[in-house]
Amino acid sequence: MNSGIDNIDLLYKGSPASFVIQTIEGLNGETGNTSEDPHRHNYFTVIWPFSGSGKHMIDFREYVIQPHHIFFVNPEQVHQVTAETPITGYLIRFTCEFLDTYSIRQDFITNLRLFRSCDDTPPLPVSDAMKEHLLMFCKNMLKAFQSDNDMRYETVGAYLKLFLIECNTSCTIHPAGNPQNLEVGRTLVRKFKGLVDDHFSDWHQVKDYAAQLNVTPGYLNEVIKTSIGQSAKEYIQNRLVLEARRLSLFTSQSFKEIGFELGFSDPSHFSKFFKSSTGRSLQEFKNRV
Repeated sequence: MNSGIDNIDLLYKGSPASFVIQTIEGLNGETGNTSEDPHRHNYFTVIWPFSGSGKHMIDFREYVIQPHHIFFVNPEQVHQVTAETPITGYLIRFTCEFLDTYSIRQDFITNLRLFRSCDDTPPLPVSDAMKEHLLMFCKNMLKAFQSDNDMRYETVGAYLKLFLIECNTSCTIHPAGNPQNLEVGRTLVRKFKGLVDDHFSDWHQVKDYAAQLNVTPGYLNEVIKTSIGQSAKEYIQNRLVLEARRLSLFTSQSFKEIGFELGFSDPSHFSKFFKSSTGRSLQEFKNRV
């Protein structure tokens, strides 16, 4: 059964600016758990619950829904909301096209620690001090979005950027570390992640990415480990596992075909890789989901 959160899709498709903000009020659990099917989108999603409880699965990791803990869902991530008690709050969605149209550079989103395409994505807890600012930004976004002002989307874009900056300032997913080292590694991390997204099915070895980035495999591993808490090898393997899971749920491909698509010429090698990485076979994963 659909949760109610994705009812926004009808409004979203009718929005010329590829942006929507609305309040969440129709999601409730009066007749038991209310759950949507696992699914994915080609746009960014921000879910800020004010009240209610349940579970939110993002790329097959399950998180508890709690009041004033904000979720940031990246395009193409698989997610599923299960409401156990009525959920209220704010829901924001926007596309890359919206960012481009209203002068928010793509690298602004990339440099945030909020939208993560292949990592753990826990919700961001909102402190009382943060809440006051974020509520003001959301109210102003909603007011502008619902207005007839000719420059309403420019206003929305400005408040969206302020909202994301405020959230990013309080995000502690990555330890602060040495600011100079983090600044030096930021560009390398961004380029590495982009290369993995483009070539994970072709390049399985750290040395392939290091050669493209003109660094040594050891240095690349060190920078990635310091920046995101996992080695470059682990990041590549996690991206392969994630794509295998997505393909198993959202395509009719056989497990052998999925392995070939991900660059494994030997089906048994792919099976061993997936099981050693996750502790279960791809078929067991699909059956469980």
